[in-house]
Amino acid sequence: MKKLTYIFVIFSILFSCEDVIDIELNEADPRLVIEASIDWFKNTTGNEQSIKLSLSAPFFDESTPPGNDAVIEITDTNNNTFNFIEDGNTGIYRNTNFIPVIDQDYTLTINYNGDTYSATENLKSVVPIDFIEQNNEGGFSGEDIELKAFYTDPANIDNYYFFEFITEISVVPDLDVFDDTFTDGNQIFGFFSEEDLEAGDEVIIRNYGISEQFYEFMFVLLQQGSDDGGGPFETQPATVRGNCINVTNPDNFPFGYFRLSEVDEVIYTVE
Repeated sequence: MKKLTYIFVIFSILFSCEDVIDIELNEADPRLVIEASIDWFKNTTGNEQSIKLSLSAPFFDESTPPGNDAVIEITDTNNNTFNFIEDGNTGIYRNTNFIPVIDQDYTLTINYNGDTYSATENLKSVVPIDFIEQNNEGGFSGEDIELKAFYTDPANIDNYYFFEFITEISVVPDLDVFDDTFTDGNQIFGFFSEEDLEAGDEVIIRNYGISEQFYEFMFVLLQQGSDDGGGPFETQPATVRGNCINVTNPDNFPFGYFRLSEVDEVIYTVE
């Protein structure tokens, strides 16, 4: 009986104690976050574009404040200037007369809170998605649905691709990047697998043409955010910087990237 009493006391102690642990994290000054993705979907004019500005926030904050009252413009090599005007106080800036031209350079300029930010990128083309192949016996269990989005890489040209798979199942899209170092001129595919995917579900599949610079940026970013990269409290190897710089004060660098892509989109219904 004594042994049983001791065991009961130990279990009572273990399961009756509830301590609130406050984790103190270092908080840096807010930085500007630039989401400047100019997407030209095939078979559209590409005239309507938007840029989002926000400010970095502490880890446990549920929202991020918008970057209001900025002056944003994009200029091309033909001296066309496209002004982006804020939609209310959302931090989202819109333009309705943008002119997308494949392989043309564009320069983004943002004036915000006394600082000037700038970036230059090239608008990259993309080949169409040829077809979607579905496998209903994927994954370790043999029961996951897998999708392969096939496309044909142009031969003898360095190409870089950014794939996005969007479903209602996941809040965050599934992202991946590819280059053609070992697949030049071949038919290859972007891959997506989701164990909760069912017949009748829709998957939005987008393939973006991207620059080598953006490919390298996203490759590092995705590696740090992968399952092998540790939890949210693990120290990251380095801050991943985009191509936007603070011309006024380089030490106050922003987060984010300025990208221009032609995009091919397929909305696939799972069979």
